[in-house]
Amino acid sequence: MLKLFIGNKNYSSWSMRPWVLLKQTGIPFEEVMVRFDSFAADSRFKTTLQGVSPTGKVPVLQDGDLLVWDTLAIAEYLAERYADKLLWPASSERRAVGRSICAEMHSGFTALRSACPMNIEAHLPDVGALIWRDKPAVRADVQRLHSMWEGLLAQYGGPFLLGDFSIADAYYAPVCTRLQTYGLPLSGTVSGYVQRVLSAPGVQAWVAEALGEKDFLDFEEPYRLQR
Repeated sequence: MLKLFIGNKNYSSWSMRPWVLLKQTGIPFEEVMVRFDSFAADSRFKTTLQGVSPTGKVPVLQDGDLLVWDTLAIAEYLAERYADKLLWPASSERRAVGRSICAEMHSGFTALRSACPMNIEAHLPDVGALIWRDKPAVRADVQRLHSMWEGLLAQYGGPFLLGDFSIADAYYAPVCTRLQTYGLPLSGTVSGYVQRVLSAPGVQAWVAEALGEKDFLDFEEPYRLQR
């Protein structure tokens, strides 16, 4: 059986992506939770991942003797191994678009990701309002999300970015949680898409378990002193 090494569900946006993809598509796997304590070289988190993750990060997918790290590599491996699950659309055009927007997420939206760390348990609209007021780069990232999502939903007819739920939606699921946590302004079309993603069974399962963790890691939450 596949084994997926992940970090805290409340905080680990990169872990969320392959976990949601596996859960949503019904691919069986074993979860190995490696909780964050710190990211120092001698931390329990880092020492647990020795011999598993060459980068010392999560997620990592283990399939027998094979280790696959990096979220995008994991998603592409799963798409090949479980071709019948149609993790990517059948259309080569849609697959190309999907890969483009996933690569954009992978290397971009740095202002949004930095200013608004994923925190599913929290409700921080006041923090979000200050970020929106003071950080034009965050506003630009959200504007790009609007342009991308509205364009794709109109082009392919929804309900998800490429039609049916795919790797692309799993990739943007943590962004949807950020937009909700910080209460950032959204158009009706984008708000509707966010709610559809958050209502997907795989996403709901992750969120429910994130809410059950009850961890508070101050190095993950520079904007508040307690849960």
